[in-house]
Amino acid sequence: MRLFIFPLILVFQSSMLIFQFNSDSNIDNWRILDDVVMGGRSSGEFKLNDQGIGEYSGDVSLENNGGFSSLRYYFDSVNSKDYNKFKLKIKGDGKTYQFRVKDRRYNRYSYIYKFETSGEWQTIEIPFSAMYASFRGYRLDIPNFKGDQMQEIAFLIGNKKKESFKLLIESISLE
Repeated sequence: MRLFIFPLILVFQSSMLIFQFNSDSNIDNWRILDDVVMGGRSSGEFKLNDQGIGEYSGDVSLENNGGFSSLRYYFDSVNSKDYNKFKLKIKGDGKTYQFRVKDRRYNRYSYIYKFETSGEWQTIEIPFSAMYASFRGYRLDIPNFKGDQMQEIAFLIGNKKKESFKLLIESISLE
């Protein structure tokens, strides 16, 4: 009797880096979009800090029916169907933020996931299936994010109160 051993080769595509911040990062495709587009007075800023970490900070104002600030990253379409979640390495200020994704940049709605920050460095894992569609604060009656492709990600703060904020972002990847 002969025993044949066939090698088993498993290939896992464990993660895909969307953005890793460092002192040489090009942040030209990151844009602030605040409530000033609707007459509000909130103001967000984005920069690389001295450690090469993305630093999103500012003030949310409720004046003139305002109340949000967002940071958006635009990129060429990414085929993400082999992945099922986002992985964020961030340090917040104890406030609630939204992470958003658009499968197509020009869709008017985004898929949203709310998360709490602790004031310490955190790894936030966001399953695609937990991201619901929303437009201007209203949940839409369409399926949650399928995750087949994406063209934009964003962070948003809008907790219906006047507040200062600061969110440090080290990396964003898919798993």
